[in-house]
Amino acid sequence: MLTRRDFVNLSLAGTAAFAFGTGPAAAQAIDQLQLFVPAAPGGGWDQTARAIEQVLRADKLIGTAQVTNVPGAGGVVGLPQFLNQWRGRPNALMVGGMVMVGAIIANKAPVKLTQTVPIARLTGEFLAVVVPASSPFKDAKDLVAALKADPGKVPVAGGSAGGSDHILLGLLGQAAGVQPNKLSYVAFAGGGPAQAALLGGHVAAGISGYGEFAEQIKAGKLRAIGISADKRQPGIDTPTLKEQGIDVELFNWRGVFAPPGVTDDQRKAMVALAEKLAASAAWQEECKKRDWTSIPLFGDAYGKFVESETARIEGILKDLGLA
Repeated sequence: MLTRRDFVNLSLAGTAAFAFGTGPAAAQAIDQLQLFVPAAPGGGWDQTARAIEQVLRADKLIGTAQVTNVPGAGGVVGLPQFLNQWRGRPNALMVGGMVMVGAIIANKAPVKLTQTVPIARLTGEFLAVVVPASSPFKDAKDLVAALKADPGKVPVAGGSAGGSDHILLGLLGQAAGVQPNKLSYVAFAGGGPAQAALLGGHVAAGISGYGEFAEQIKAGKLRAIGISADKRQPGIDTPTLKEQGIDVELFNWRGVFAPPGVTDDQRKAMVALAEKLAASAAWQEECKKRDWTSIPLFGDAYGKFVESETARIEGILKDLGLA
């Protein structure tokens, strides 16, 4: 005879089985997916969340989805809310990535990304190093040589201090044997002002996602002299940094995390969902359409990657004087 406690436990187990598609009557993996985006609508993390929702719904892997945006400080404002108020939610995922790792370190935040439960790395965007069309730098080797000769005379434009653009310059400085804090980095709030500085000859080079510069490259006003990808990219006639003998590779990666407090079975269910997403033809088409590189990594392997990235980025930011 079932006691009241037995009945409650069985009911909870049945609810979990339905929510994650492990029970015989389950029609979909998750009834409602809750996506937490620690950034404003319209940005890269938000676009990732909307694409996840779109693909999972189209493939009938979820019923409905709700996206919650909490912007501020590269994710540092939203992360504490996800860690505390979303704790234990079995159907919740936060979108984040490399920018958040840097922001946490640079802001000396009391919380860490490693307090979440890593589920999957999904995409990466490589960065492009560009120069004005009339620049004397013919390739990335010329730029690195100039940095080595006198880093203060080679101002480089990019996004916010401590972000992926700044980190890539720091890596280039290290490759040149230059202390990163000796580099001349000019931070801009957006791609428009950075392009204006490049086209006006106010900086020697610029770093950002290739898409930011694509139009001006096609127009012949800017030249891409290197990309931070692991291999040549289709449709882009630019060598990687590694091809040019510069041992630097960097993806502005994005992934998803579960909140602390979920069970191991719930974590495994979310990893399985992410695996189905990454293997979906619809997801691959979204990546192609948005110029994202699919670089999937799941579960424990992703957790180790986040830990190593955190240590690597902290080291770079310390060298840059930002941590």
